Amino acid sequence: MDALNQIFEWFGGHWWIIFPLMGVGGAIVGRLQGLSRQHHKQKLETLRLKGEIKAAQLAARGQIAPQLSPREIAQQQANSSKELLERLFAEHDEITARWLDYELDVAKMIAFPAMSDGRQPLTAAFLRAKKIADALRPSSSDAKITEQQVTEYLDAVGNYAVAFEIAEKDARRLRDSTFTDDERKRLERAQHMLKVAVDQSATPAERQTAYRRVREELDGLIDLSDAAVENLEKKVALQLEQGRAQEPVTTDPIAAADPLASVPMPEPVADPIPVRDPLAKADPLRQTAPLRNPEH
Repeated sequence: MDALNQIFEWFGGHWWIIFPLMGVGGAIVGRLQGLSRQHHKQKLETLRLKGEIKAAQLAARGQIAPQLSPREIAQQQANSSKELLERLFAEHDEITARWLDYELDVAKMIAFPAMSDGRQPLTAAFLRAKKIADALRPSSSDAKITEQQVTEYLDAVGNYAVAFEIAEKDARRLRDSTFTDDERKRLERAQHMLKVAVDQSATPAERQTAYRRVREELDGLIDLSDAAVENLEKKVALQLEQGRAQEPVTTDPIAAADPLASVPMPEPVADPIPVRDPLAKADPLRQTAPLRNPEH
């Protein structure tokens, strides 16, 4: 216990050491990000080197075989650049698909809101890297571009990949920690209502109500893109159509308007014709009442 008190007293007298420790922590985080960025650049550079090695192998074969014409050499170099661009296109598209998975899925937007919040520094850095990579992307692998343009696009894709991974890790770390307690409760209600909205076992009225509740709970908390809203509406509409498909379909417009109209009505039964019993006694009134003469 005395040793613990001594430690607290020492920190009380050396409180200023917190500031250099914060600087060291920031430097460590920056170093880790730099290493991650360097790793992706090395990966993309490996792709480039493979293309150059293949071109060198083709050139070496050309020394043994008959000498190639300048047009053939240019064609080989173009094929090498085309292969590199196709690989870069594939990685570029993969990163964009992973980002759209967060941008279009409302459930993921609720679970990891920082990934769609451009106010977050790392998310903003990722969006800038995406804009640069999209701008430098050639129209196709057959496009006539210079080696400098290929190099710039390679670096842009590398920065794009690194920025996405860093932003994704940060969003998964933060989750909903940047919201207040009341806001987190609203997010929880939105998550629950979202499950009901796409639940096939729920009634159409329940799904429609749940969809409206999701929009109300997220209003002012998460800015849903038009594409995300459209995607959610398609999911809800699909569940509604599936629910209607399971219900019996009637082609009678009258029955559709009035469910009771389809119930068959019983046929009217005519009253039986009275038959006089010959053994029954005559009505005394009929016996005493004189018959009216129509002539009088």
